[in-house]
Amino acid sequence: MNDPLNLSNRVALITGGASGIGKGAALAFAEHGARLALVDVVQEDLDKVAEEVRRKGTQVETFVADVSDADQVRRACDGAVEKFGRLDIVYANAGVNGVWAPIEELSPEEFDKTIAINLRGTFLTIKYAVPHLRRQGGAVVVTSSVNGTRTFSNTGATAYSTSKAGQVAMAKMLAVELGNYGIRVNVICPGAISTNIGENTEQRDVDQIKVPAEYPEGTSSLTGSKPGTIDQVGQLALFLVSDMAAHITGEVVYIDAGSSLVVG
Repeated sequence: MNDPLNLSNRVALITGGASGIGKGAALAFAEHGARLALVDVVQEDLDKVAEEVRRKGTQVETFVADVSDADQVRRACDGAVEKFGRLDIVYANAGVNGVWAPIEELSPEEFDKTIAINLRGTFLTIKYAVPHLRRQGGAVVVTSSVNGTRTFSNTGATAYSTSKAGQVAMAKMLAVELGNYGIRVNVICPGAISTNIGENTEQRDVDQIKVPAEYPEGTSSLTGSKPGTIDQVGQLALFLVSDMAAHITGEVVYIDAGSSLVVG
């Protein structure tokens, strides 16, 4: 039986691939035969995921890189092509929550750091991947968020939300620009997902600026308050990079069990 999600002839580069959503995507892609280039900032964490990927019977290479650093991102993209001979899929997933604080307390340096990793990092990842993708076409997926795109109630998340809204605008612009090369660009906006991103979150005095609001009673009727999983996001990413999504580009897909529709 043909596998409509077959990626066996394709090479995928995933930033933030050593944990969370990136790990979920890596395992989903590997399950369907993709060879993987995993990019993250800690080699030990990369090695752990790489071992899980290899147990699925596919090849994987790891690259330590800070996605806000142009030279490091370029070397990772070029290194993946040097190892595998091609690049077909790019998942720009690396990101941080950063500092959430009232704007008077949020320093320019803190704002810049979040933008550098989340938004500049997405730009650099796609920029240095495109010359390789243009050879045969391919698929780009970006991890954005419900925050800054459909939800604005997380007061203090100014830098984070700005970076996430910027990713959506970037992806839509590039979906048009890169379409002539057979490159599709789509965005995933997760809601609450069980990951370790909270470890890189600092919240300061956000209760002081929280705006009281009345929302519909209860939560999403689909799952209640239960968060999604990295596997669920990985399966969505798998669909978007596969031939099943061959006619889809410039789209934003929310994966939050509908919670952002009732809690704004």
